[in-house]
Amino acid sequence: MRRVKTFFIAGAGTDVGKTYVTAALARALLRTGRTVGVFKPVASGYDPARPEESDAGRLLGALGRPLTPDNVAAICPLRFAAPLSPPAAARREGVTLSLESIAGLCEAEIRAAETDILLVEGVGGLMSPLTDDATGLDLMLRLKAPSVLVGGTYLGAISHLLTAAEVLKSRGLEIAVVVISESPPPAPDFEETIADIGRFLPGLPLYAAGRVDDWRADALAGRLVGA
Repeated sequence: MRRVKTFFIAGAGTDVGKTYVTAALARALLRTGRTVGVFKPVASGYDPARPEESDAGRLLGALGRPLTPDNVAAICPLRFAAPLSPPAAARREGVTLSLESIAGLCEAEIRAAETDILLVEGVGGLMSPLTDDATGLDLMLRLKAPSVLVGGTYLGAISHLLTAAEVLKSRGLEIAVVVISESPPPAPDFEETIADIGRFLPGLPLYAAGRVDDWRADALAGRLVGA
């Protein structure tokens, strides 16, 4: 049975633009003629009255799929209202999350995927709590998929990104590409930050995701298609 080519979209921190990058990448991959699936196993801060503003809604829009309750549940099965870490948000709804169940959802999605490429988006930063006793890194270690590591350009973002990259390398996890997502102002100069990061990550493909409406991830998609 063919195994779908899977990439894990990992964040160097929270709110660095993972969903923004995932959505742009999904659109770009579709432009290459490939079939694409996106899966985000868990999300917090979900407002059922405004699903179009959620990560699931944005990802469905990128795939050109209708915003229906079934589609939202399929792309993001574990959704919680409180804008907190997943285990904290889940506790407020009487739910206890486990790494086994979340990893199982991802593994089932990978096994069942009939697309050329599957993008699995994490939640928060690399070391953000995923359950009461596991982080996003633990999920990545379970799945062992090459990662698209996303960082920002806010003050301190370079340290966060380099730390995340070092952790992934030290744990034997492949970094397919690094994407620098432009942080909202006030933030250090975008181009200067990218240059600074590049000097510390020699040998890793580095892509810039500016916060402009016409940003297209075609070069990034091409890289992953050929990976």
